[in-house]
Amino acid sequence: MSIYYREYGDKQGPLMIFLHGGGVSGWMWDKQIPYFSRYHCVVPDLPEHGLHQESVPFSIYNSAEAIINLIEDKASGKPVTVIGFSLGAQVLIQILSMKPDLIHYAVINSALVRPMASMKKWLRPSIKLAFPLIKYKSFARLQAKSLYIGEEHFKTYYEESKNIKQAALLRVLEENMSFEIPKEFSEAKSKILVTVGAKEKAIMIKSAKDIVEANTNCFGVIISNIGHGIPLAKPELFNVMVEAWILETGLTNDSKLMEEMEPFTK
Repeated sequence: MSIYYREYGDKQGPLMIFLHGGGVSGWMWDKQIPYFSRYHCVVPDLPEHGLHQESVPFSIYNSAEAIINLIEDKASGKPVTVIGFSLGAQVLIQILSMKPDLIHYAVINSALVRPMASMKKWLRPSIKLAFPLIKYKSFARLQAKSLYIGEEHFKTYYEESKNIKQAALLRVLEENMSFEIPKEFSEAKSKILVTVGAKEKAIMIKSAKDIVEANTNCFGVIISNIGHGIPLAKPELFNVMVEAWILETGLTNDSKLMEEMEPFTK
């Protein structure tokens, strides 16, 4: 499966892949791309999102396969960093489980890994009832606010939201709610940073702790005063945190960073 992507930065630099969340697309990383301009930044749109609206249905596994192929095509022996948010973070966990030696640094941000069976059984009737609402700007604004999507991106978010097909939305949500950590994840060799917002739902914080417990190369941080959407809500903090992780300068050595986060380990 081919995948739509954009490229930025220095093509001779280390490779950095950005994987967006569900219901948004590659534009969510607009506040990261300029900061990491010395890297070869590659920003895909996952299947049935953004400009990747071909007929291939979305799945976490197939998306992981497509990103693996993209990395292998672009890396050319360079260090590889992959950053994933929410649905994209689930795809990243799947990649790490399928190719344990492919990625050098990984940032798993707000990944749900506890299947929500009780909610999933109500998903189809709920989507059928709520789907007409996505055509309304007022509804889109409420959704955008919960994801910290600002006015500069709202028009794009709204246009993409109202164009998504009901079947595609159902597929994405079913995949998201069913995902759990593959047993092979424990074998991933990457240095893995796991982040979650302190104001996210309890299941998200528990998921972050599950991920850290599943691989000895993980280090977790809870970021204070923020919900689901750290890269958009606090881009400066997120960028500095990711850079410190990649350069291995030590997150806990940065007093300013530590004012806004609480580390946790296994």
